[in-house]
Amino acid sequence: MRSLLTMLGIIIGVASVIAIVTVGNGGRDYIVGMIRDMGNSAISLNVRGSAADDEDYFTDADIEAIKQIDGVQYASMQTMAMCGMSANDRDGFMMGIGGNTDMQLLMQTPCIYGRFFNEEEYVEAKSVGVIDVGSAIQLFGKRNVVGEYIYCNSENLTTSIKIIGVIDIMAGMNMDTEEMMETMSASMGGMQMNSCMIIMPAPLVSAINGSSQNRYDTINITAVDESQLDGIGTAAINYIRSLHDNFEKDCYIVTNMATYIDLLDTVINVFTIFIAAVSAISLVVGGIGVMNIMLVSITERTREIGIRKALGAKTGTIMFQFLTESIILCLIGGVIGLLLGVAAAAFVSYIMNVPLSVEPATVLLAVGFSSAIGIIFGVYPAKRAANLPPIEALRRD
Repeated sequence: MRSLLTMLGIIIGVASVIAIVTVGNGGRDYIVGMIRDMGNSAISLNVRGSAADDEDYFTDADIEAIKQIDGVQYASMQTMAMCGMSANDRDGFMMGIGGNTDMQLLMQTPCIYGRFFNEEEYVEAKSVGVIDVGSAIQLFGKRNVVGEYIYCNSENLTTSIKIIGVIDIMAGMNMDTEEMMETMSASMGGMQMNSCMIIMPAPLVSAINGSSQNRYDTINITAVDESQLDGIGTAAINYIRSLHDNFEKDCYIVTNMATYIDLLDTVINVFTIFIAAVSAISLVVGGIGVMNIMLVSITERTREIGIRKALGAKTGTIMFQFLTESIILCLIGGVIGLLLGVAAAAFVSYIMNVPLSVEPATVLLAVGFSSAIGIIFGVYPAKRAANLPPIEALRRD
């Protein structure tokens, strides 16, 4: 019982560190993987509005030129319109996102019903759109709303937009749309949300915004090879500057999405290590407990030590004996803590719906750290036992 209580600090410390590191790694892999799945080789070109004139904004010709650059896979502008809308006898708010036919390929989200708009509908700015399944459920109470209409109200004009496709954005993020909407509705006291997100041809979005010129402030690009992103971004901006003859202006920003993914990965790792380090304080407390019990054990076994030394046991043999006991106590505590930590991580991962990621380095960390605690906090008691004079040790009862 005394040994078990001695190991308790080691068990709690190792279990907490293993659980935190394992859940942290699983959460990191889930979040970073989800973002990568949404566009692991994407780069964004943006116009710096404060330094740009109207003629510096991107055009359709710019996008077609970018598509000719070696290594470019897809390229689409991105423009937005915010306005009121009505559908199915409900009034609400609409966020329109404009792009070309490459946008679906950039999003990597196929239509679950209907289809995406084609090149002809894009060029002619047809009043068609692809709605998110969550918006479809909010407005029409069903998933398949192909053929329904949404009436967009902007600039005192009403535009009827025919829904030709339905996509599920949450599916690309491994989330259930209906479950998410129920959670949001419950958080708002059951209040009905009348809003929608719809993807349309970019010229239609420009018209809704009251602009007769198809100029855009954002272009999204994907590369065939992620390692080419930086080079493609530089080439694309230089190409656009040559087309617009504005090399002297600092009016464009190139953003590599992979850089943000790596930064997010680093931040999550640092946060996980910090929390694990705080939890590891309990390992130090457990080590002090081991040292304390070993000193008590030496006091109780002083006569045994004297008898062994009188029979010829060397100082190193006695020291090795007590150091081994200390290491075994910590190793057993480390193994128990490892099992409890993995079990706790599996439970948390199940609740949070993230993958369980038990890495070999984590197991080595648990075993190695517990062994190190046994050595560090066992050296002094072992050395004290080994240095006891045999005559004094035999005098003790």
